[in-house]
Amino acid sequence: MDRLKDKVAIVTGSTSGIGVGIAKLFASEGAKVVICGRRAEKGEAVVESIVKEGGEASYHFMDITVIESIDKLFADTVEKYGKIDILVNNAANVGLKDGRVDEITLEMWDNIFQSDVRGTFYATKCVLPYMQKNATGGSIINIGSMASCGGDLGSTAYACAKAGVDMLTKSTALQYGKQNIRCNCVRPGLIVTPENEAHVPQVLKDIFLSNIMVDRYGCPADIGHMCVYLASDESTYVTGQIVNVDGGLNSHVPTVAQFKELNSRTW
Repeated sequence: MDRLKDKVAIVTGSTSGIGVGIAKLFASEGAKVVICGRRAEKGEAVVESIVKEGGEASYHFMDITVIESIDKLFADTVEKYGKIDILVNNAANVGLKDGRVDEITLEMWDNIFQSDVRGTFYATKCVLPYMQKNATGGSIINIGSMASCGGDLGSTAYACAKAGVDMLTKSTALQYGKQNIRCNCVRPGLIVTPENEAHVPQVLKDIFLSNIMVDRYGCPADIGHMCVYLASDESTYVTGQIVNVDGGLNSHVPTVAQFKELNSRTW
C-alpha cells in the first residue's frame, strides 16, 4: 500500500463527501495529505480518522472563492512538507437544481462559476510553480461531473461550469506536459455519500439505477480509486483525459432504460 509513498497531496473540499474518500485512500497509499475546506471541525475529524489508520494528514482552512486562502494553502503546505506532488481540485458549489436558462439569475450563474471554474483555475495556476520545481513534476486531478456530458432539463449553470473544467483540464495538460506536469479530469456519476444520502429521493435513485450498467450506485471510494491511479507513477503516460466513473451511465444510447422496461432490444 505505497503507491503514493513520499508524495504530498492537497485535496480541496475534503471535509466531506467525495473529497474524504479521495483523501483517505491517498493516505492509505502513503501520501501526506492536506485536508482543506471551510469546516474546521469536520476537517480535523477527517485528519483524526486518517491518523488512527496509520496515515499522515493535516488540516488547513480554505475557501475556494477567496484567492488569499488558496495562496496561503499552497505556501503553508510547502513550508510544512517541502513540496506539492498532487493537487485534487474537488471543492465546488454543487448547483444541480440551478434551473433553466430563463430561470437562472446572474448572481446564481456567477456564484457557481466562481467556485467551480474560477476556483479550480486559480488553484491550478497557484500550484504550477511549485510543481515546476519538482524533478518529477506533478499530477493535477480535476473533479468534473457527468452534467457536462450533454444538455439537461436543468442544472444549466453547473453543467456549463463543469464543461469549463473539462477544457481547463485539456489546456493545462497540453501546456505543461513537457514539464512532467499531468492534468486529468474525473467525472463522477451518481455518488451516494453520508452527507447526501438522505437528500437523494428514491425516485431519482431508481432513474439512475435503470440507466447504470452495473447493479449499484457509486460511492466516494470509486472516485478515490481512480484518483489514486491518476496521482501515482502508474499513470505517467496518461494526461489530458476526461475519465467517466459513472457505472457506464454515459456509454450507451439514451433509450436503453425504456427498452429494458419493455423487455425489448429495439423497436
